[in-house]
Amino acid sequence: MTRRSRARRLRSRHWTRSRLRRRSYWTKPTNNVIATAAPRRRRSLAAVLRRYGWSYLFVFPTFSLFVVFTLLPVVQGLVLSLQNARVTGGEFIGLANFEALAADPVFIQAVGNTVLYATVVVAAQITLALVVASLIQPLGPRAHVFYRALFYLPLVNSAILVAMVWRWIFNANPYGLANTALSTVGLGPYLWIGSSDQALIAVILSAVLTIPGGGVVLYSAAMGSLPRELYEAADLDGASPFSKWRHITVPLLRPTTLYLLVIYTILAFQLFERVYIMTNGGGPNNATITIVQLIYSTAFQFGRYGLASAMAVVLFGMALVVAVVQFRSLRSDVEY
Repeated sequence: MTRRSRARRLRSRHWTRSRLRRRSYWTKPTNNVIATAAPRRRRSLAAVLRRYGWSYLFVFPTFSLFVVFTLLPVVQGLVLSLQNARVTGGEFIGLANFEALAADPVFIQAVGNTVLYATVVVAAQITLALVVASLIQPLGPRAHVFYRALFYLPLVNSAILVAMVWRWIFNANPYGLANTALSTVGLGPYLWIGSSDQALIAVILSAVLTIPGGGVVLYSAAMGSLPRELYEAADLDGASPFSKWRHITVPLLRPTTLYLLVIYTILAFQLFERVYIMTNGGGPNNATITIVQLIYSTAFQFGRYGLASAMAVVLFGMALVVAVVQFRSLRSDVEY
């Protein structure tokens, strides 16, 4: 074997050994780290307070107000619903209040009126807000600001004043605005809030014919944040404006729709001032009675606080169940 061939063999052996050393250099520490990794230690409460205690000071005032004015009244309502509570005192009676509600035809009618009102009004408000916001979206930035303010500013009006205006519109005499307008086309006059068959329809119409300014603003803002690339791709495919609105805009607005659906449903379940002003507290003949109106009359007119608290618990359960169903059916992992 010549010297040159012997030197080549030595160099190849040295290169192979150095390569193996490099591999062991990169692999061994990793395996050691994985094998010797210490378990994460749980921070003690004292350590957490030392590090984040100052931030809890900022939350404490708001949390205190929540506990005093929201959480404690809810707990007190649950306790009162199990008692025969009156002004002079009360005693524990278990579920007797709920059994009385199940057999009370007025309460059952109040539940039916509340559910019917919420179903029609919430569906109409969501649809109307989405359509109006879609019509505003193609306009310029200045038009967006103008129309958002135009639809939102009426919300600052008092709900009592708005209900008084609608009471005048649906007045039973021929000089009410609704009857006057219908008389121009040869219809009417109708009794509206003066009739047991038409009073609830008038209350529902008063809510449906009011454009929901908050929903318009939220939908308009959400549409402005949707990605333009999807609409450009749809244009290349020759999609019509309605197809883009149906297959792109509406599905991407599911988080906003879910939020508005939950909020509007809760507000519809809490219907009170519109019925109290327009139909004098649920008349005629309890045709427009709602759960909140019945809670008010039971507690503050008849002094039966336990029975009224049971009604409030039922209303809370209804709102909770509906909200859970809405979250499960409309929740989305994609937000814009």
